[in-house]
Formats: sequence, structure tokens, C-alpha cells
Amino acid sequence: MMIRDLPEEERPREKMARLGPGALDNAELLALFLRTGIKGRSAIQVARDLLRRYGSLHGLAAAGLGSLRTCHGLGLAKATQLAAAFELGSRLARESLHRLPLDCPERIYDCFAPQVAHLPTEKLLVALVNSRLDHICTEEISSGTLTETSAHPRELLRPAILQQAFGIVIIHNHPSGDPTPSNADTRFTRNIVEAAEVFQIRLLDHVIIGRPSPGRSPYFSYRENSLIT
Repeated sequence: MMIRDLPEEERPREKMARLGPGALDNAELLALFLRTGIKGRSAIQVARDLLRRYGSLHGLAAAGLGSLRTCHGLGLAKATQLAAAFELGSRLARESLHRLPLDCPERIYDCFAPQVAHLPTEKLLVALVNSRLDHICTEEISSGTLTETSAHPRELLRPAILQQAFGIVIIHNHPSGDPTPSNADTRFTRNIVEAAEVFQIRLLDHVIIGRPSPGRSPYFSYRENSLIT
């Protein structure tokens, strides 16, 4: 069944106009970007095929333009539309950093998850804050393998020293989706705590970003778990 053959109240565009974007499921939202399907498959069906192929919206966002354009029913034009949509979401998250203090792990997760939760490799970021915990800027320190990201404390603290920041928040992602810290993560955090004390820079938190899953938090906060005082 093509979208035009659906009852009007079930068509994504009309449904959104009547009920708002929150009433649409992921496939229906994607169909609005695709606009048209292919022979024998509506835009909604093509969208569902994409979600099955990549497993989730996170997987779809991580696929990249090169992979998307090879999908049956996409091609370059539609693949670029989807990639642009995911990039806009990431930029919106970065924009929000300048309006909210990074004063709790939930807010840190909400700000940074759209940027790194879907990535296929680990990325280590440091966010600089002033004495009110307002965001000053974010620096990418390293991009690692699937299992480990590492950086020397001096590389991580250098931006804070140059910007004369009051404190820092460390953020990195676990591509597996499980934010449980490894032994390497904890050793790394201890080293940063010790180095930050020397320079009188506060390490406010180290937040590991995973993905939502039943029965577990999508992030791990060292401060929330009393591993940073």
C-alpha cells in the first residue's frame, strides 16, 4: 500500500499536522524526509527497511552518507537528506550547551549524547566551564578504537589552562551502548583527578555515554557514583 492509499488520518504529513510530530513513529518521521518510495514499497516501508537494516536510529545516524546511498530506495539525494537531518540534530544539541549549566549528569548526557552516542568508535571530549558551571567550549581530545580511548592528562588539561577555565567535564562514549566503566576508564579518571589538583582545576565529572536499554541507565557518572569527590 502506497502512502496515498492510506486513510488521510494515517498519512504521516496529515497526521503530524493534526497531532504534532510526537504522534509519529520513527518510520513515519523518516518517511517525511524520503517523501517517495520505490516500486512496490511506500516511503514508510522503505523507512522500516532502513531501521531493520541498521537496528535503530542510532545505527542509522552512524551509517554515514557512503553507506546510506547504497541502500535500496535511497540514492544520493535521499541519503544526503537523512544525513543532513541527523547533523542538524547534533548541531542543535551543541547549540543548547551555551544556554544551560553543566551541573548534573542528566544534563551532560542530554547535551552530548546526540553528538557521540551513535558513533562506531570511542571519542573523548573535554567540556570547559566557568565558576557558574556555564559551558565555555568543548574540545575533542582523541578518537580511539572500538574498545579504548586514551589521552595523556596534559593533552586534556591544556585547553582548560589556556582558557583559564574553572573546571572541566570529561565525556566519552562506549560504542557497545553499555556505559559501564572499564578498569582503564577508572585508571584514566584517577590520573586526571590527580593532575587537575596540581593545576587547581576542578574535575566536575566524567560521564560515559551509552545508549538507552531496559534496566540500565544510558550513562555512567563518576561523581554520581561517588568516585569523584
